[in-house]
Amino acid sequence: MSKTTGSNDLGTNPRGIPNAPFVDKVEDYVSSRAEVDQTMKSFQEMISKYQFMEVNTQRRKAGLDDKIPDLQRSLDTVRFLKTRRPDSDPLEATFELNDTLYAKALVPPTEEVYLWLGANVMLSYPVDEAETMLEGKLSGAQKTMQNCDEDLDFLREQITTLEVATARVYNWDVMMKRRERAEGGGEEGKRGAKGKPNG
Repeated sequence: MSKTTGSNDLGTNPRGIPNAPFVDKVEDYVSSRAEVDQTMKSFQEMISKYQFMEVNTQRRKAGLDDKIPDLQRSLDTVRFLKTRRPDSDPLEATFELNDTLYAKALVPPTEEVYLWLGANVMLSYPVDEAETMLEGKLSGAQKTMQNCDEDLDFLREQITTLEVATARVYNWDVMMKRRERAEGGGEEGKRGAKGKPNG
C-alpha cells in the first residue's frame, strides 16, 4: 500500500465523514526518518478536524435534546385536541408567555391549531394537518439525533485510531534513532579500539 492510495481509498461513513488511516506498518506511511515530522503533523491536523466535527455534532445534538421534547409535547397536545368532541366543555389551560409569565385560558373544542414554525412565524393548521406535520418533524429530529449519536461514536473511533497511529510513528522514530546511535557507537568503538596503545 502506498501513501497515496492509503489516503484516497479510506472510504467514509454514511454522512460522508472520512475514515482515518489505520497504520498497521509504519513503513507504509514513512519510508525514512525525514518524513516522520510531516507524517505526525498530518495526523495531528486530521485529529483537529475530527475534534472540530465532534464539537459541531455535539452542539447539534444538544439542540435536538431541547427540540425533540417540545415537538413531542406539541404532538401530544394536538392529538389530545383531536379527541375532543364538538359538544365538550371548554378546557381550562395555562399558557407560558415567557420564562416567568403564565396566563390561563378556556380552550373550546377546535378543528384548528396554531403552531410556531420558528423565526417568529406562527401558522394556522387544521388539526389533522398539524398532527401529520408534527409527526414528520418529530420523526426527522429523532433520525437526526440517531445520526448524531452514530457520528459521535464514529468520530471518537477515528480520533483514537489517529492517536494510535501517531504513537506508532513516534515509537518507530525513537527505535530508528536508537538503532542509528547503536550503529554509530559501534563503529566509533571499533575505531577507538584500533587506535588504543597496548598497556
